[in-house]
Amino acid sequence: MRAEPGGVSARAVFAHPITPPEALYIHTPFCAHKCHYCDFYSFVDTRDQQPAFVERLARELRALAEHTRAGVSLGGGPRAGGRVPLGSVFVGGGTPSLLAPRLWERLLVAIHEHFDLTAPGGVPAEFTVECNPESATPELLRLLRGGGVNRVSMGAQSFHAAHLRTLERIHTPGRVGRAVADARAAGIERVSIDLIYAVPGQSPQDWRADLERALSLSLDHLSCYNLTYEPNTAMTVRLARGEFVPAPEDDELAMFDLAEELLTAAGLTRYEVSNYARGGIHGPHACRHNLAYWRQGGWLAAGPSASGHLRVRGGAAPSGVRWKNAPRLDTYLSRDDGGLAPVCDLEPPDPARALRERLMTGLRLSEGVDALAAAADAEAAAPGSAARLRHCAQELVSDGLLGVHGQRWALTRRGWPLADFVARRMMSRVGEP
Repeated sequence: MRAEPGGVSARAVFAHPITPPEALYIHTPFCAHKCHYCDFYSFVDTRDQQPAFVERLARELRALAEHTRAGVSLGGGPRAGGRVPLGSVFVGGGTPSLLAPRLWERLLVAIHEHFDLTAPGGVPAEFTVECNPESATPELLRLLRGGGVNRVSMGAQSFHAAHLRTLERIHTPGRVGRAVADARAAGIERVSIDLIYAVPGQSPQDWRADLERALSLSLDHLSCYNLTYEPNTAMTVRLARGEFVPAPEDDELAMFDLAEELLTAAGLTRYEVSNYARGGIHGPHACRHNLAYWRQGGWLAAGPSASGHLRVRGGAAPSGVRWKNAPRLDTYLSRDDGGLAPVCDLEPPDPARALRERLMTGLRLSEGVDALAAAADAEAAAPGSAARLRHCAQELVSDGLLGVHGQRWALTRRGWPLADFVARRMMSRVGEP
C-alpha cells in the first residue's frame, strides 16, 4: 500500500499478531553537508530542528514499545507491560554524531526507558551509532559509552584526500585514526569503518593503500562498498553531464577481489558481500543488527524515512509486514498519531514476497539460505514454484555461481561479485509462472 507521505497510519502495522522484534533502527536526518552520492534521507539543518526532532523521537519510541507489546500479546505472547527486550539498536542517518550532547542524553534516556538492552543470558545488546570522523568528539564518545553504546560505525570512505574531495567528504584522512582512537579511549572497543571503492580516478593501487591503512588500525570489522550511482542523486546528475568518468569495470572487479585477498590474509572473513569480520558470521564481531536485516528478522523503525519489518504469526509460510516512515522531517514533526509516525509505504504480509526478500538478502551472506525451507516456502506461496526454484539453483550451480553445502545454497567465490544477479534469477522463480 503506497500513499502520499503521512497518508497511512503506522497503527495498521500493529493490527497483525507479531512475533517479538529483535532490533530497533533509529534514523537521524541531519548532516553537516549533503554528500552528492548519498541517496539516504538527510539534509543540512538550517532551522535548528534537532531539539524538536529528539522530543518527537522520544514520543515515537514510547508508542512503538506500547504497540509492540500489544501486537505480541495479540499473537498469544505474554508481554503486557514493561520494557521491550531487544538484541540490537542501530542509530544511523544522516550523521547521528551531529546531535548535540544534551540531545543525545535525552535520546539515550528515552531508549532505555522503553527498551531492555540486556539480551538473554545477561549479554548486553549490540548498540551501534554511526559517526563521521569530524564530529565524533571525545566528549560525545564518552557520553555514548555511558549510555550503553558499545559499537561505532565510522564513515571513513577513503584515506586519500583527493578521493574524499571527489566524494565531498569534509574530514581529512588523518582524522579517521584519531576518531577510532578516541572511541577506544572512551571504552567503545567495537569499531568498524566504512570504505568506498571504484571512486572516479581511484586506481587499484589507491584502493590497496586504503585497505592497508584501515588494517593498520587493528579493526575487527570492515565494510567495503562499491560506489553506486543512485537515481536522483547529485553525483548521478553530474555523471550524466560528463563531469565524472566511472571506474572501469575491470578495475572495479580487481578492487573487489583485492579486498578479499588482503582482508582474508589479515584474519577478517567475508560474511556478507560487502562486510568482513574477525571470526566470520558466527563470531563476536559480525554486526548483529545487520544480520537481523539480512536474515529477514523483525525490527522496529523510528525517525523520518526509517523502514521497519515485523514477522507475523500464522500462515503456511513465513511472512511479515513492512513499512516506511514518511521521508520528510516537517511531516514527521507535524503528524503525530498517538506518538506513531506517519507512514508513506505499508506492505501487508505476503509469503511469496517474503521468500523473494529472503533470497535477495540471504544469498548475500556466507551462510546462504536453507534450500529445503526455501523450496517448501516457495511451494506454499505458489504451487509449482519449488520445482522452478530448484531448477534455477541447479543451473546456477552448473554455472559455478552457487554451491550446495549440506542443505544450504551459498554463493561461490565466483558468485560473490554477481550476488544481485544470482538473487534476481532465483527470485524470479517464486510466484506465478
